Amino acid sequence: MSLLRSCKRIFNSFLFQISVALLVLLVCIYFYNVGSTPNITALLKSEITKTKVKKTSFVVSDGDGDLLSVLEKDQVNIMITFTNAKQNGNLQNKFRTTVRSLFHFTSKPVNLFILGDEHSEAIAKDILAEVTQPGKYVIASLVKTVHEIVSEMQKYFSYKPGAYFSDSLFFLSIVVHQVIPDLHRVIMIDCDLKFNADILELYNHFEKFDENNVMGIARDAQPVYRHNLHMYRNKFKNTRAGGPPPDGLTGFNSGVLLLDLDRMRKSRLYNSLINAESIKNLTEKYMFKGHLGDQDFYALISLDHEELFYVLPCTWNRQLCTWWRDHGYADVFDQYFKCEGHINIYHGNCNTEIPKLDWERSS
Repeated sequence: MSLLRSCKRIFNSFLFQISVALLVLLVCIYFYNVGSTPNITALLKSEITKTKVKKTSFVVSDGDGDLLSVLEKDQVNIMITFTNAKQNGNLQNKFRTTVRSLFHFTSKPVNLFILGDEHSEAIAKDILAEVTQPGKYVIASLVKTVHEIVSEMQKYFSYKPGAYFSDSLFFLSIVVHQVIPDLHRVIMIDCDLKFNADILELYNHFEKFDENNVMGIARDAQPVYRHNLHMYRNKFKNTRAGGPPPDGLTGFNSGVLLLDLDRMRKSRLYNSLINAESIKNLTEKYMFKGHLGDQDFYALISLDHEELFYVLPCTWNRQLCTWWRDHGYADVFDQYFKCEGHINIYHGNCNTEIPKLDWERSS
C-alpha cells in the first residue's frame, strides 16, 4: 500500500514538473512572438483597433529598450506621409529633397516615422541611407492604417474612392492622438517640402500655443476655401468664412502640422467633432464639399471653433502652388498668397518646382 502511495506521489510530482515546464515554455513563446513587438491599442466606438509600431533594420538608437521609450529621449518626433511610391520616381525625388534638407539643418536628433506601405517604407530607408549619415535618429513605421477610424468621415473630404487624398493615411493626423497614446508632441509633414531652417525652431512654436490651441497649422495660401464655400458666401455676404488673411477664416494647409497630442486627448471639444454626425452637420451648415484630406476637416471645424488652432506663420509652410490664380480668382489671389519674411520651409504643392536655395549651391 505504501508502495502505491509513493508511486502516486512521484507521478503527481512528475505531472507538476511537466505542467510548470509547459507554462514556462508558453510564457517564453508568448514573449517572443507578442511581447517583442509592442502593440499600441486605441479604443474607439467600443472597439479595440490595434496598430503595431515596429523597428526596422534601419533603426539606430542609444539602447535596446522598448521603441516608444527610445523615441521619447529628448528628440523631435516627425511623421512623413510617403505612400504609393514604388512606381513613382517623382514622389521619391520629392521625399529625397525633404529629408536631405531636413537633416542638413537639424541640430537635434529626430525620431522619424514613415507613414506608408511596405514598398514605400523600403524605398524611404534606401533614400535616407543615401542622403544622410546614420546617426542619432530612429526610423519607425506605422504598419496599420486607420481606415476603421476615419472611413465614415472620409466621404466628406474626398472626391471619390481611389483619389489621391482618399488614402486613409491622409486623415491620420486627425486621430493620431488616439492611435499612438504614448507620444506627446509630433510634427507631421508632407514629403514635398524643402527646409531652409532648423526644425527645432519650428518645434519651439509649441510654446506659443494658448490654452485652447491643440495644434499649429498655416493658412492655405490660395482661395481654395473661398471657392469651396462659395454657396455659403453668396448667401451670407459678410461672412468671414473663406475670406483672406488676416481677418478671414481662410482655411488651412496641412503640409506642416504641429500636433500637441496631450492637448488633443484632453480636449472634449476637439474629440466631440471627430465623428460622422458632427461633420455631416457642419458640411450641411456651410454647404461644404472637400477633397483635400485632413486639411478640409481642419478648415471646416475652424469655421465654428477657430480657438482650437494656433496659426503657424506662412514662412513655415510657404506654399508655392498658384493654380487658383489662373482659375477664376486672379483678382483676389495675392491677398491669400502674400508671405513676407525669411522662408523657413518651402512647400512644392500641386507639383510646383521648389527653387534652388543658397545652401544647396554651396554644398
